[in-house]
Amino acid sequence: MLVPQKLKKGDTIRVISPSRSLGIISAELRWIADARLNELGFKLSFSKHAEEMDDFRSSSVASRVKDIHDAFRDPSVTAILTAIGGFNSNQLLPYLDYDLIRKNPKILCGYSDITALQNAIYAKTGLVTYGGLHYSSFGEKLHFDYSLEYFKKCLMDSAPFDVLSSHEWSNDAWYKDQDNRHLKPNEGYVVFNEGEAEGTIIGGNLGTFNLLQGTPFFPSLHGSILFLEDDAASDPAMFDRDLQSLIQVPEFAEVRGMVIGRFEEKSQMTPNLLEQIVRTKKELKKIPVIVNADFGHTEPKITFPVGGTAKIVAGKNGSSIRIIEH
Repeated sequence: MLVPQKLKKGDTIRVISPSRSLGIISAELRWIADARLNELGFKLSFSKHAEEMDDFRSSSVASRVKDIHDAFRDPSVTAILTAIGGFNSNQLLPYLDYDLIRKNPKILCGYSDITALQNAIYAKTGLVTYGGLHYSSFGEKLHFDYSLEYFKKCLMDSAPFDVLSSHEWSNDAWYKDQDNRHLKPNEGYVVFNEGEAEGTIIGGNLGTFNLLQGTPFFPSLHGSILFLEDDAASDPAMFDRDLQSLIQVPEFAEVRGMVIGRFEEKSQMTPNLLEQIVRTKKELKKIPVIVNADFGHTEPKITFPVGGTAKIVAGKNGSSIRIIEH
């Protein structure tokens, strides 16, 4: 495990677009993000091709690969934030210089489609990467405190930390209407299978993670705790199918536990349906499973280390998630 240097005031963060282009993000949202990151004491720089945009609202493989290499190579850059998610970061994996990345370890943080990039880099280099906020996430005007708290805990401090459930959550289009928010009470963690486990955090967005199956970029599941989530494009049947696909990977027998992030409302996933999906899979019966965690495509969200270490306790009288090494 290779843990990158933590962020501190005065450090430079490079914004890159390995999936969709920075160009799709509104000027208002960028202004808020820039101001918030500057207020935290960080300097910002943007990759050369960050705003390049093609018919897929992305850019060429060559442009995106160059921007990743430039960010890791630049000694003035401490951390790399992805602009936003998308659909195609897995296109880049055969073209990355993993030796360059290994020799210049840095924070890489984002979520959703960035799952492919994060897990591939960890698999090929041992570098811990981070499932968490995009640059665009920092443009959320209101109700950002929880997300920011866990960004700081994971990327600015080396101490172990407990992941407590948020008090409220939302799945509104905040990026379209910053002042018209719809918050809901959070019921907290729900346990489907009891138990305790400690292991290496692997995963992120399930549909994207599964794209790595059968490739040289799929990380080892040995001794892992899977952190899994999916977006509105995944309804209960699709999530069931995608989870089954992951379970059928031979090394899945080495998985020690599972944490599932909160689903988007449009996915039509219900607690009852999710419980049926989990409980009908015999391979999950012997491992602790906690659901309704604060990560995925709803707000707020934690930042967690892909390749780091976590301990989970799933019990009738209380559950906990502790990030140990990050």
